[in-house]
Amino acid sequence: MKAILNHLFEQKTFNRQESKEILTNISSGKYNNSQMAAFMTAYSMRNVTVDELHGFREAMLELCLPIAINKDFNLIDLCGTGGDGKDTFNISTLASFVVAGAGYHVAKHGNYGVSSGCGSSNVMEFLGYKFTNDEDVLKKSLEVANICFLHAPLFHPAMKNVAPIRRELGVKTFFNMLGPMVNPAMPQNQMVGVFSLELARIYAYIYQNSSSNYTILHTLEGYDEVSLTCDFKTFSKNGEQIHDIADLGFDKIDATTIKGGHTVEDSAKIFIDVLANKATLNQNNVVLCNAAIAIQTITPFKSFADCFYEAEKSLSSGAAKKSFDQLIAIS
Repeated sequence: MKAILNHLFEQKTFNRQESKEILTNISSGKYNNSQMAAFMTAYSMRNVTVDELHGFREAMLELCLPIAINKDFNLIDLCGTGGDGKDTFNISTLASFVVAGAGYHVAKHGNYGVSSGCGSSNVMEFLGYKFTNDEDVLKKSLEVANICFLHAPLFHPAMKNVAPIRRELGVKTFFNMLGPMVNPAMPQNQMVGVFSLELARIYAYIYQNSSSNYTILHTLEGYDEVSLTCDFKTFSKNGEQIHDIADLGFDKIDATTIKGGHTVEDSAKIFIDVLANKATLNQNNVVLCNAAIAIQTITPFKSFADCFYEAEKSLSSGAAKKSFDQLIAIS
């Protein structure tokens, strides 16, 4: 680790194989906590390269607990990197239930919040979901509720080993960048929100060589999701595109209207209010826009307006809440 840290201190990069070996060693417990903390801190002081992210991702996927659920279902994951510092409510997780309620199959990859107050795992656990890596339970969840939830530490030894260190550091690390890319279900469709435009381009470079349908999105004010506070940019198989929210039929909203709660309990209340059609118009529209982009990722021949209508119907009819209730009951 001393040589690795010196390499970082000299502002040098790692190649794909070196990055893969580093992540593999982290997973195997080769380094102590102080060494891993030093590595994550030093690494966060510069930008990741395509080769490094490739190598880290390969190691995580090779070491993860595999689950064979994408053979029976056409899956999508809605996942953001986090680390944008915006402290919004759990938008992508709520959008996942809206997509499930619209009849699509979702394999939601999530974790506890590190750089934010309340990650998807925090709110799901608070609301009664019991984490599992039992393949039969996950399949049943998809069959009944159209959605399963994959708590990252149950599938990724590396995430489990570094979780206490990430919590103590309390800032975004390269693990934020990796989270959306290492869903153990290997979904055929992926909507990824990222916290910087540079990272969006790196993701796009990696995903363009995959067989997946994908949408990588970044809101220009720094959100890792469609925030409706300003325009946003997407990368997909159809190329890059700036989306003017006025052209989509929305006025710009105040950022304070989509803030999350100060506690997990507060965040859970917002979560339930959205599902129960008791949320504000801004909260609903942000969730629905993200759900619409996800639906359009699966069905790129549909217009945004048609996809938004499907999402709106899922939420207003109670189908999204039904998916949530069924998932909790199965767990």
